[in-house]
Amino acid sequence: MNPGIQEKPETLTKVFLRKFSRNKLAVFGSVVLFVIILSAALAPWIAPYDPATTNLANKLAPPSSENWLGTDRFGRDIFTRLLYGGRISLLVGFGSVAGALLIGTTIGATAGYYGGVVDAVLMRFVDIIISIPSIFLLITIVTIFNPSVDKLILVFAVTSWTTTARIVRGEFLSLRTREFVLASRTIGTRPVKIIFSHILPNAMAPIIVTATLLVGYVILAEAALSYLGLGVQPPTPSWGNMLEDAQNFTVLLKAPWYPAFPGLLILITVLCFNFVGDGLRDALDPKGN
Repeated sequence: MNPGIQEKPETLTKVFLRKFSRNKLAVFGSVVLFVIILSAALAPWIAPYDPATTNLANKLAPPSSENWLGTDRFGRDIFTRLLYGGRISLLVGFGSVAGALLIGTTIGATAGYYGGVVDAVLMRFVDIIISIPSIFLLITIVTIFNPSVDKLILVFAVTSWTTTARIVRGEFLSLRTREFVLASRTIGTRPVKIIFSHILPNAMAPIIVTATLLVGYVILAEAALSYLGLGVQPPTPSWGNMLEDAQNFTVLLKAPWYPAFPGLLILITVLCFNFVGDGLRDALDPKGN
C-alpha cells in the first residue's frame, strides 16, 4: 500500500457490524430470530391447516407426514398453531415494548433534563411502581379486565417501563451538561426540541439494548399469564396457552411431545433475544474496539 495514501476511516455502520459479528452467539440469535419472526409473519401461507379447525377423530396424534408435530387434544395441528401462536406472542412482545419505551423514555427524559423537583417527583413515582411485585400487578389488572391481546399489550406496557425510565434519566443527566446542549440553550432552542432532537439520539444505544432484552421478558411473562389462564384466551393460539392446554394429565400421558414444542420455542426465542441484546450492548459500546 502506498504510504502516502491514507485509509478512509470506517463508517459507524461498519464499526457496528464488525463488533456485532465478533459475538457469535448474537449472530446466531439474530439468524434464529429472523427465521422465527418470518415464519410467524408468513403463517397464513406456511401453515398447512386452519389453527381453529378441530378433528376429534385425530386428537393427540403423534407426529406424522400429515401433522408434522402431531395434534392437540382437540385434533388441531400443533405446527399450525405454533406458527399462529408465534404471531400473537411476538405481537404482544413488540407492542408492549413499544408502549413501555414511549412511557419510560418520556418520563426518564423529562426527569433527567429538568432535574430538581421534577426529577425527584418522577423518580419517587418510579420507585413506587418498582416496589409493587410485577407479577401481582399483572394478575390484578388482567383479572379486573377481560384478557385480550390489546389489553395484554397495554398491561405490559404500563408495568414494564420503569427500567427504561431509569436508564434514560441517567443518560440525560450525563448529556445535558455537554457543550452542544448548552449551545442549544444559549440560542434559545425550545426544551422539547433539545430533548428529542439533540439529547435523545445520543442516548439511543442503551435504549435499544434495553428494548431487545425487554421483548424476551414480555414474551416469557405472557406465557406465564397464559399458562395460568389469564393471558390470551383460546381458541386464539399463543405459545403460553398452548402450554396451559397441555398441562392436562391425559395429554402429558398420551402426548408428552405436545408441551415440549411451545416450551422449546419460548426458551429459544427468549434466549436469542438475550443473545442479541448482549451483542448490541458490545457493538454499541463506544469504549470497545
